[in-house]
Amino acid sequence: MRFLVIGGAGYIGSHFIREAKRQGHSSVVYDNLERGFRESIPSDVPFIKADLLDSKTLEETIKDGHFDAIYHFAAFALVGESVSQPELYYENNVEGVRVLLEAMRKLKTKSNAVLIFSSSCAVFGTPSKLPISEEDPKKPQSPYGKSKLIDEWMIEDYCYAHGMRGMALRYFNACGADKDGGIGEAHDPETHLIPNVIKAALAKETVTIFGDDFETLDGTCVRDYIHVTDLADAHIKAAAYLCAQKGAIYDAIHLGTGNGYSNLQVVKVIEKVLGMMIEQRIGARRAGDPAGLYADNRKAKKILGFTTRYSDLETIIATALAWHQEAPEGYNRG
Repeated sequence: MRFLVIGGAGYIGSHFIREAKRQGHSSVVYDNLERGFRESIPSDVPFIKADLLDSKTLEETIKDGHFDAIYHFAAFALVGESVSQPELYYENNVEGVRVLLEAMRKLKTKSNAVLIFSSSCAVFGTPSKLPISEEDPKKPQSPYGKSKLIDEWMIEDYCYAHGMRGMALRYFNACGADKDGGIGEAHDPETHLIPNVIKAALAKETVTIFGDDFETLDGTCVRDYIHVTDLADAHIKAAAYLCAQKGAIYDAIHLGTGNGYSNLQVVKVIEKVLGMMIEQRIGARRAGDPAGLYADNRKAKKILGFTTRYSDLETIIATALAWHQEAPEGYNRG
């Protein structure tokens, strides 16, 4: 298959490109590099530096590309930033998806590509029960989560109104790094637990755990950690599934392991992999942090044949550690 990967210079998009290449597929990357890294894109993968809101360039790319599937990995994804600057999230995350859907609608006679959208468990806010199933109530608590839910609604409406095929894949905690090296998590600022603990440990600094008074086994937050390469594989399976369907279709599917690990459990595994103790302090809870988030992944298994290969915690942490030990002092955007 041939893929257009919007946001392919980012963390998940760049890992997707490598896994797709290993499986024999070709990709074209479309990214404005505002939050992605040119170094993350293999030199033999065609690259278009352009903004998703540039409808002219986007339409020309889709019209001439002969793509089987279009992937959207181009969202902003910092919850705190979305609260302080919601305008960024409604412009990039919502308007960007609307522009993409309009381009696909206008070019449907020339390109019948399917759409796979990168969504999030943030659409649920604080869940009503665990594990979280696809049909559970959606009550997003941040502009980021709201933007993802609006996008899901738009994609569903366009699919059924205009005979398109689309799928939203809701991530839980994407983590780890490519097993062959060269790329990994490099967010700025970094808000994710595993890279922050690894970086603090390597620098011999104290790790802050946000809250130890949640209603969990050890009082710290519980999350579902899935290796980014397993996520990439699920996206390829989603394209194969949608391409085999006829007529309008839309679905939303959870991508997680179905298991939850607390912050303190994650730190203990990082200590084991590193072979050293990590100094910790307990800080205040972060606003809006649910006690637990982990997926009911039965639908992914049934529809996509989804399985995980790298999502045990030790493998996740070992690949992430290798990346942080070899990574250059910051990527260059450009």
